[in-house]
Amino acid sequence: MTPLPLVVGISGASGVIYGIRLLEILRDLAIPAHLVISRSAEVTLAHETDLKVADVRALAAKTYAQGDIGASIASGSFRTRGMVVAPCSMRSQAEIATGVTSGLLTRAADVTLKERRRLVLMVRETPLHTGHLRTMTALSEMGAIIAPPVPAFYARPESLAEMVDHTIGRVLDLFDIDAPGVRRWRSGEG
Repeated sequence: MTPLPLVVGISGASGVIYGIRLLEILRDLAIPAHLVISRSAEVTLAHETDLKVADVRALAAKTYAQGDIGASIASGSFRTRGMVVAPCSMRSQAEIATGVTSGLLTRAADVTLKERRRLVLMVRETPLHTGHLRTMTALSEMGAIIAPPVPAFYARPESLAEMVDHTIGRVLDLFDIDAPGVRRWRSGEG
């Protein structure tokens, strides 16, 4: 039996490496990823990495165009494990919170919420103003999980890659997916 896919959205916030690494880990775990990348994310990708959009799309089992509002992930009848937006921009967060979506990424997230599936938003902004915080609260009240990519220094990371892997591993924990690279807290460890 094929496992249910996890929908992955990559928005235009800084931190596209989180979405890329999430796709790589899902591929390695043989969990199908259904990917949608916003137009802003394509720009961010060019600034933050040497990868092309085609390279990132190749990591997913299925990809969708941002403008394809008729895609399967835009329908509640299409079964998924849920969705992760990695990273999640403040604009995407606001669209999801209001249900006023401008493209497939935020529509798929809206559908995830309405179907009561797990939605994890790796929001990437600092500092946050009261409007950002209120939007996060509204999303949390609707059932979304707000999971900013905050490094866990108790894991004693020696590289940026280790920090990213640990963060993605913790996000996958929210879906009961055990990923490599997560150092679990143990009382008394130094």
